[in-house]
Amino acid sequence: MLAEFTSGSTPLLIDVPHAGIFVPDDIRERFGEAGRCLVDTDWHVHHLVDFAPEMGVSVLRSSVSRYVIDLNRGADDQPLYSGPTTGLVPTQTFDGVPLYQDDPPDDGEIGDRIDNWWRPYHEQLAGALAAIRECHGFAILLDAHSIRSRVPRLFDGKLPDLNLGTYAGRSCAPDLSDGIQALLEKQSAFSHVANGRFKGGYITRHYGRPENGVHALQLEIAQSCYMDEDNPEHYDETQAAPLKAWLRELVEYLLQWRPR
Repeated sequence: MLAEFTSGSTPLLIDVPHAGIFVPDDIRERFGEAGRCLVDTDWHVHHLVDFAPEMGVSVLRSSVSRYVIDLNRGADDQPLYSGPTTGLVPTQTFDGVPLYQDDPPDDGEIGDRIDNWWRPYHEQLAGALAAIRECHGFAILLDAHSIRSRVPRLFDGKLPDLNLGTYAGRSCAPDLSDGIQALLEKQSAFSHVANGRFKGGYITRHYGRPENGVHALQLEIAQSCYMDEDNPEHYDETQAAPLKAWLRELVEYLLQWRPR
């Protein structure tokens, strides 16, 4: 299955594009050790928001690993950030370690991956947002991600726990981002920043069109605040509980917000 979708009854859609771990056998056998370990997975993000459907929230989660294709990059593979990064079809990890033992995918293979995985996911995401906007008059998209708290090749030092991205204010209404910022500031359990290293990837930038009734924001979560980064495949519900409690507050705020 390419993606799992739960249809809700509210204006909010949460998408989780990078928690998938499925890699087709013919691709996995070409990977080296780093590739097979899937070290850059957004581990367990779907568990962090597993309460959302009972609140009427739509949820779309990809099952495909970002090492197969990165759904948060444009099909044209234009860079989103200056400095080191990974592309639409990654050939190395965030640390710069090669993924492939042999030649990386050529243009033909990249095109096939776009057709087989990227395009269907984005058609489903766009369709879900259009249906929500048709029903409610507007839609909110929360693009949920996580990353290791320290990746020296990508950023200096330790990443703040919660990293809000609104494409520097362009992807959602100002009072929506202000309200989330207030939520961040009233709690003390997690460090936070808005539009820092992570301003929002392709999904936030492409779908966030507040003038057309679609308000998008990205939340990049440092994995150290909810899991053991040395044992990434293990999910500890108790360790994640404080973060899940705050995420529930965030979802409650998003559900009560209305455009002016």
